[in-house]
Amino acid sequence: MANHPSALKRIRQNQVRRMHNRYYMKTMRNAVRKFRALTDKKEAEEKLPKLVSTIDKLAKRRMIHKNKAANLKSSISKHAASLS
Repeated sequence: MANHPSALKRIRQNQVRRMHNRYYMKTMRNAVRKFRALTDKKEAEEKLPKLVSTIDKLAKRRMIHKNKAANLKSSISKHAASLS
């Protein structure tokens, strides 16, 4: 266990940030999962910009790597295009 006040503060800060990051990562993963389950093209075209925006925000904040963000956006765009 840490003894210095600065180390204790760092532990508290890390815990808050970890919970914050977990929330946004889980939200993004669920959104991608729900998007891939869509079968209606019109609905997919409506939801695509919001999902892409969410992925871009996570990449900007470095919660996910920029290449992972690009791969996710590419795959969901292909899914939206393949719907009829």
